[in-house]
Amino acid sequence: MRQIIRIEARTHRVELSRCSTDMLVVGHFADAKGLDRTNSELDGKLDGSIKRVITLGDFKGKAGTSAVVYGNDRIAATRILLVGLGEKKKATLDSARKAAAQAAKTSVSLKAQKLSLALHKAFAGRFEFGALARAIIEGVCFGSYRYDEYVTGNEDGRSDLLKVELTDADLKITTKLKKGLSSGTVIGQAQNYARTLANRPGNVIDPPALASAAKKLARSLKNVTCTVFDEKEMSEKGMGGVLAVGAGSKNKPRFIVLRYESGAKAAAGRPTVALVGKAITFDSGGISIKPSAGMDEMKLDKSGGTAVLGAIKAAAELGLPVNVCGIIPAAENLPSGSSYRPGDIVTTFSGKTVEVQNTDAEGRMILCDALSYAVKLNCDIIIDIATLTGACRVALGKYMAALMGNDEKLIKQLQTAADDSGEKLWPMPSSDEYAEEMKSKIADLKNIGSKFGGACTAAAFLRQFVDDKKWAHLDIASVEVFDKATEFASEGSTGFGVRLLTSYLMNLTGKK
Repeated sequence: MRQIIRIEARTHRVELSRCSTDMLVVGHFADAKGLDRTNSELDGKLDGSIKRVITLGDFKGKAGTSAVVYGNDRIAATRILLVGLGEKKKATLDSARKAAAQAAKTSVSLKAQKLSLALHKAFAGRFEFGALARAIIEGVCFGSYRYDEYVTGNEDGRSDLLKVELTDADLKITTKLKKGLSSGTVIGQAQNYARTLANRPGNVIDPPALASAAKKLARSLKNVTCTVFDEKEMSEKGMGGVLAVGAGSKNKPRFIVLRYESGAKAAAGRPTVALVGKAITFDSGGISIKPSAGMDEMKLDKSGGTAVLGAIKAAAELGLPVNVCGIIPAAENLPSGSSYRPGDIVTTFSGKTVEVQNTDAEGRMILCDALSYAVKLNCDIIIDIATLTGACRVALGKYMAALMGNDEKLIKQLQTAADDSGEKLWPMPSSDEYAEEMKSKIADLKNIGSKFGGACTAAAFLRQFVDDKKWAHLDIASVEVFDKATEFASEGSTGFGVRLLTSYLMNLTGKK
């Protein structure tokens, strides 16, 4: 299979005009009055080319736009890429992240092999340099990514490796940038790891294959172990939810448990966090089968599980002083003579019974077993992440994920992590009114509510399985995929949740 683009990142102390590179990236704000010092100095050596592009109106600094200016004998860079940063008064760390993503995407398209960025200069004084470096490298990893593993030719001529450097002439600044560069590289590459797993089709990643990937990941990481329950072990434990959903497929379900135990003394005084990720490796809807249009994207119904794998990878590589348990119920939801049916009553791991009214409401059926298992492990905090409901996309569009929970402090911590990571969340209710809709007349619960408030009733269902633990639910069904390429990224999995969950864990440990 074709190699996914690798990123090698470093800092480089050099005057920008002397920076030998395929692409030198600088930023420009839409509301700037003239060129800043960095762009003005470059413009002087480029015989006014930067100012000319702006004066002609070919580049206005709007977010998501860029312009290429070619170097000359006074500039060592082959190209200078001007990237729009939007309005300065609205600038956030995500502005830098997106600008870097656009620059990386453009660099790959232009077959550049070396990318040098000086975007931090435009934001100097607004954000700490380490935080800027982290956001910029995360953006580079995000924008450079292409899922083309199964493209057998190489007509586009792209390289398997993109060398990236954060460039400044000041040693003090490059030292500060270096602190954030290392963590940004870990997080960005962990996100791309999750994207690749999510993008792989159902005939490549089924539940046993996902379990094998989790075991392989654990072997590559320090302080991480992986245990996998097969269908026999799940049956012995009474995990009826996962077993019911996976009953229709010849690819039997798996229940994946990863443990990251840092070994640090500080971790002993912190809460143990359970990250629970839905992993339906392919979702046909089962007997309540989905329409054929768009069903190919249902390989992405494992995105919650792959996000958990990515977050565990990042936490371990960063050496965060916190204990984390990753729980991933994995099943393939297909129709057959052995499938679970509408009308069935399923006994879950908790002992609670669920009346099945729609086999396409399968995510909550596997998550309820996983949540109960997290309770059994006595995890202090439980965060689940899932492509759970189409209703979430109806409510929020494609711009942010839904956040529900039973603990206000945890919800606020996740909102802070969303701000830090650029992966946006919007709080929604999952209170008793919604839980009432999930009561069954012939079992403890049913697996669908009315046609209204579907994201909220689904969360209220999950809430019944967390006991008194602090819990939050992330419905990422609106943000797990780019249906088509954007100015910042190629189409396919977004890996949403890896940056968010890693930021949450970093904030919990006080590590930036």
